[in-house]
Amino acid sequence: MSNRPIAQLPGAARMLCLSRRDGEICTRRAGHLGLHNRTGSSILWSDVNADQPRCPGSGSAATPAPRLADGYPNGLALCPVCFAFVALDVGTLSEHDSWRGDATREEADQRREWMNSHGW
Repeated sequence: MSNRPIAQLPGAARMLCLSRRDGEICTRRAGHLGLHNRTGSSILWSDVNADQPRCPGSGSAATPAPRLADGYPNGLALCPVCFAFVALDVGTLSEHDSWRGDATREEADQRREWMNSHGW
C-alpha cells in the first residue's frame, strides 16, 4: 500500500478498508488483520470502537446538488458529513450509511468530475 494521499491512489475506494472512527477513515487494505489505522497518524481502533455505519448526517436539511451536463447526481443531495450523494426525503437527507466508496469506476469518475466542477 502506498503512502500517497487517498485521492491519488487508483481505485482507492475499492482497495481500502474505510472503517471509520470519529470520522477518520482507515487507510489499510480492505480485509486487513489487526487494528484499523489512519495512515500518517497515531489513531488506531478496533471494530468494537468503530463508528456505526449509519451516517450522523441522516435527517439533516438539504437541497439537491447541482447537476453535471449528463445529469449526475440525478437530484441527489451531497451529505456534508460523509460526502455521499443521498436521496432527499421532504427536504432532509434520507437515512444512509456513511459513504464507503463508489461501486463502479464510472461512478467514481462522475463523482470526481462533480467535485472538480462544484467543490464540496
